[in-house]
Amino acid sequence: MSDIDEGFYSRQLYVLGHDAMHRMGTTDVLIAGMRGLGVEIAKNVILSGVKSVTVQDEGQAEWTDLSSQFFLKESDLGQNRATCSLQQLSDLNPRVRVSAHTGALDEELLLRFQVVVLTDSSLDEQKRFGELCHSRGIRFIVADTKGLCGQLFCDFGEEFEVLDKDGETPTSAMIQGITQDNPGVVLCMDDRRHSFSNGDKVSFSEVQGMTELNSMEPMEIEVRGPYSFSICDTSGFSKYERGGIVTEVKQPFKLHFKPMSEALLDNKLLTMNDFGKIVRHQTLHLAFQALHGFVKKEQRLPRLRSQPDAETLLGMVRELNAVAQLEELDEAAVRSLSFTARGDLAPINAFIGGLAAQEVIKACSRKFTPLRQWLYFDALECLPEKEDQLEEDDFSLKGTRHDGQIAVFGHAFQGKLERQKYFLVGAGAIGCELLKNFALIGLGAGEGGHITVTDMDFIEKSNLNRQFLFRSQDIGKPKSEAAASAVREMNPRMNITAHQNRLGPDSEGLYDYNFFMGLDGVAAALDNVEGRVYLDKRCVQHQKPMLEGGTLGSKGHTLVVVPHLTESYGQDTSTSNNAIPLCTLKNFPHRIEHTLQWARDHFEGQFKQIPESVNLFLSDEGFLERTLGHGDAEALEVLEGVWNNLECIKDGGQRPRSWEECVSWARRKWETLYNNDIRQLLHCFPPEQVTATGLPFWSGSKRCPHPLTFDPNNSTHMEYVMAAANLYGQIYGINGTRDFASIRKILEGVHVPSFTPKSSVKIHVTDKEMEEDKAKGTDEAGELFQLADVFMMLPHFLPGFLFLYFLCVLAPDQARLEELKGKLASPSLKGSAVQMYPIDFEKDDDTNFHMDYIVAASNLRAENYDIPAADRHQSKLIAGRIIPAIATTTAAVAGLMCLELYKLVQGHQKLSSYRTSYFMLSVQYFVWAQPRRPQSYELAGKEYTLWNDFLVDGRRGGQQEMTLGDLRQYVKENYGLTICTLFYGPAIVYNGQKERHKQRVSDVVKMVTKADIPPHKKMLDLEPSFAEDEDNEKAPTIRYLLV
Repeated sequence: MSDIDEGFYSRQLYVLGHDAMHRMGTTDVLIAGMRGLGVEIAKNVILSGVKSVTVQDEGQAEWTDLSSQFFLKESDLGQNRATCSLQQLSDLNPRVRVSAHTGALDEELLLRFQVVVLTDSSLDEQKRFGELCHSRGIRFIVADTKGLCGQLFCDFGEEFEVLDKDGETPTSAMIQGITQDNPGVVLCMDDRRHSFSNGDKVSFSEVQGMTELNSMEPMEIEVRGPYSFSICDTSGFSKYERGGIVTEVKQPFKLHFKPMSEALLDNKLLTMNDFGKIVRHQTLHLAFQALHGFVKKEQRLPRLRSQPDAETLLGMVRELNAVAQLEELDEAAVRSLSFTARGDLAPINAFIGGLAAQEVIKACSRKFTPLRQWLYFDALECLPEKEDQLEEDDFSLKGTRHDGQIAVFGHAFQGKLERQKYFLVGAGAIGCELLKNFALIGLGAGEGGHITVTDMDFIEKSNLNRQFLFRSQDIGKPKSEAAASAVREMNPRMNITAHQNRLGPDSEGLYDYNFFMGLDGVAAALDNVEGRVYLDKRCVQHQKPMLEGGTLGSKGHTLVVVPHLTESYGQDTSTSNNAIPLCTLKNFPHRIEHTLQWARDHFEGQFKQIPESVNLFLSDEGFLERTLGHGDAEALEVLEGVWNNLECIKDGGQRPRSWEECVSWARRKWETLYNNDIRQLLHCFPPEQVTATGLPFWSGSKRCPHPLTFDPNNSTHMEYVMAAANLYGQIYGINGTRDFASIRKILEGVHVPSFTPKSSVKIHVTDKEMEEDKAKGTDEAGELFQLADVFMMLPHFLPGFLFLYFLCVLAPDQARLEELKGKLASPSLKGSAVQMYPIDFEKDDDTNFHMDYIVAASNLRAENYDIPAADRHQSKLIAGRIIPAIATTTAAVAGLMCLELYKLVQGHQKLSSYRTSYFMLSVQYFVWAQPRRPQSYELAGKEYTLWNDFLVDGRRGGQQEMTLGDLRQYVKENYGLTICTLFYGPAIVYNGQKERHKQRVSDVVKMVTKADIPPHKKMLDLEPSFAEDEDNEKAPTIRYLLV
């Protein structure tokens, strides 16, 4: 891969990096077996961007394949699986050469590849080809699934070098002090804990005083506490003065693997991914070997639900344990494996296929820590909670596309799946994988069943790398429609409707009470917390289960919400603790994240918010009044921006009439931001400034800046002017250019006003100080206006003179605000003004100047403060708030979500049956846990949870609607509680007003909210408090129905 297509691989590049991607681009991969697991691995590996993939399979497509092989159709039955899958696999990523091999595996074939993956293979083949690959330095992976169990094995040879253990950004911290001692102790700034671990190697930079550290090789540390660690002997070094950054230096390391024949006998090589299932997974290690022996002897897999075959398999496991010497065997798991071994389940293949493909990526890129060497997974808790729920004749296979699933769960369950009505929110990466699984398992694909999917986004090129249902010809189409069309191709029986709506209050007319009450469940495939919180709230309102999952690079998580059994997703618990303080952004940045956020804020303010304010001023009569209601400081800022952008530059404003004036504005803006503002800051806080305690002001996280001098020969300086001028022109409808020569020519005639720092300027050091001054200023302004009002009422003074005197002398900001109000009130102003063109930030278009501006603006700011600059790739990640993503994690998350779906559809009632998960594929780290029970509270002697609401039919079967008195009586009679207060949102519906007892509830709601109830609103959430326990902070919501 000579040139990486950054548009296609955009999100994956933030997971793997350019170097790893280049190494992958030189690797040829063989994937043997094109049943469901093989095609899942192939899909993920092809999307990742290796040099070539060859898919091998001698077999012909069968009915059982269709339950998980998403690139096979019923018309492919009887034809070679690899050949039938080839075209669709090739279409996934034209940058990867994909070919099919329909012959047998042999030594000559394997030696053509650097990575070999075996699926659907015999143990003899695994041993034989494993020995060959181990001896020839070919990375060797085996993946297998049987029913609800999966197996993964890796052998990367005698010696394999890992260049980056986890792919995480190297940890860094700012230094507060270093002792002269043996060992020296480094104390980090206490604004946040360091994230170093014992044995990490670090390097130092920008240390003043103890400068010897700046030039030393990376050294090992020992953690002393959350803010300190020890290093080498520093007793002979110079005394530490100030400053310094310590940064983790990642070290490559080498791993050694055993060939399969040896690894089979070494239980220490089992990677335990679920510490609640240690015995089970040790047993499965023997059971999979026994299963191969069973097949070799009987020439078939165990029969479905066959007790004799299960006992035979268990006997073979016991024989193997005579050598393995496990203290305990999970015999029930062996029987379950035997009963379901003929099953082929899409969710299990999605999960194991995601893990296996991630190991291929590790083998190709040498990034992340490979599996060493065995991993087992099972989801046996998906089986019915009661054995008597299974009927022997329910498992006969009849030649249908779901035979592989019926082999595990039976026909009755299949019918129940097909009758489900589900709502999928989001058709992005996880949404595509879920829809694929829904099609394969037949969710909503029968009579009475249905899937509704909504996503407001349209397909972009960067989506194609992981949203595998889309192709290049789909770019620009709605995601939901393209995804729905694609899964109909996989399963023509799918009943699916695609919407392009954002889920939120604005779409409640469509997704109303009737819609939610008609659902069996909801799946959230959203990329933001706010959307999940809102959807969760709707599910709690309507007592519906919800499946939720998310990814961040190689990390993934899943959650299942079950009414009355588990807690809900809950409120947004994210806080502003990680938000960058305003004073840091404005004056004291010390990380590149700060300068990038500063640049993004300037972009939004100048090129979006100001034009939007101007357009609102011109079109909305109430804009001025609303703006003044936001407080004087905010009103002054907004109205100043509006006025300046309505007034032409020649008249003292900022509205350009030509491209030349746009360049002139950009050049003067450069001078203000990177020279004048810095000189003003240094005038207020000189480099030698000390604090009240005698410590240097410019120390710790405060980096002393220096002003820049504009240089037309400096590329970054010119890139800022070019991008800023073009963007400035765009908001006024003026065309610009990328021609640096012509821009330089214009710059020769630009006059840059001189600047002198002012002693009257106050710069806040902390956000707290800023807020205090803001509050103080508001109070003082209010007092001045009150005093002015008093004097204006006196007959022997001129009111206008006094008003102006008080404002101009004692409150200049208020004077300017009054002046702006007068100017903007002029009727002629709106008549002559023209609309502006606000710009929405778009990070993925390299021709629109957006990232050009961000990168240049941020790096110039970084140069002011001696912060290392960021390249365009890193800047896009941070400023664009990109979520790194890779197809392997997405596939694994969707697989786990659908395993929970099996349980929901069956109606599992045991909390122990369900799982929440968190994992990191980069290091094969997994956490499985039972969901938490909902928190309970006591009210008037009874236990309640968030799921316990009071459902009240307001019209009681077509009668007249309840009065408020009727509602109070109904709750008293049915729940033994007396309503004393009632809220609808923030509005007080009832607080003891007896005159409201005879009013209809909806009429009272309309009266207190001063708004009509929308026609689609069929349920009102009323929050009560009760006389029996009035001090209780929690009480069940009254769900008041208007149907």
